[in-house]
Amino acid sequence: MAILEVKNLKKSFGRVEVLKDISFTLEKGQVLSIIGSSGSGKTTLLRCINSLETADSGKITVDGSTIFDSDSAQKLTKEQKRINQLNVGLVFQQFHLFPQHNVLKNVTLAMELQAKDRPDYKKNKKQIHAEIEAVAKDFIEKVNLSDKINSYPCELSGGQQQRVAIARALALNPKILFFDEPTSALDPELTVEVLNVIKGLKNSGCTMVVVTHEMEFARGVSDEVIFMADGVIEEHGSPEQVFDNPQSERTKAFLNHIG
Repeated sequence: MAILEVKNLKKSFGRVEVLKDISFTLEKGQVLSIIGSSGSGKTTLLRCINSLETADSGKITVDGSTIFDSDSAQKLTKEQKRINQLNVGLVFQQFHLFPQHNVLKNVTLAMELQAKDRPDYKKNKKQIHAEIEAVAKDFIEKVNLSDKINSYPCELSGGQQQRVAIARALALNPKILFFDEPTSALDPELTVEVLNVIKGLKNSGCTMVVVTHEMEFARGVSDEVIFMADGVIEEHGSPEQVFDNPQSERTKAFLNHIG
């Protein structure tokens, strides 16, 4: 069964239709890259799946749980929405780190807030914090930043800050990790640094959706590639199909333009 199912998703802002009947599925452990020109609807699609925007119609299912269904009369509770959001981690273009906290605290903060809902929190507070810190250190090590664990964002390069953001998202153990142009704010050297971390996550079996303008990355790492244009999925297939044998004239034009 697919871990992510998006069916007939539509979203408009005023009179502008940004998503026009989007449907696709993603299997567990796969990497899906979404490519396309600015304004094609890529970021809005991610924001709808992550509940940062509410679609106008359609259905979204994550690991068998419905997180949005415009046809259902039963609305999700705030608690259900919160749980759903924890299942889909998002790494933004900008890093959104807390400047007043060091690397370790930036990674542990969300887990600490989440832990306060546990019924045994007051009784086992010290042990729970120790467990959270151990988890955070493990993910900081996975993004190769153990030597920066006590550093503050202002002391880190852009690539290092983005790797902290990735560790923070991973620490919440999401079922799917989404990246929205994770290297767009970085220079070429730092871009390689972040993309190498994402490649490593693929090798560990992490399910990911990556909106990217890095075509070589999309070709080399993805299991599936979607090309979006004007709010529709113009092409969807393996990297070989999309990059080497595109069927859509718009896909061909886009690849020729960036190539």
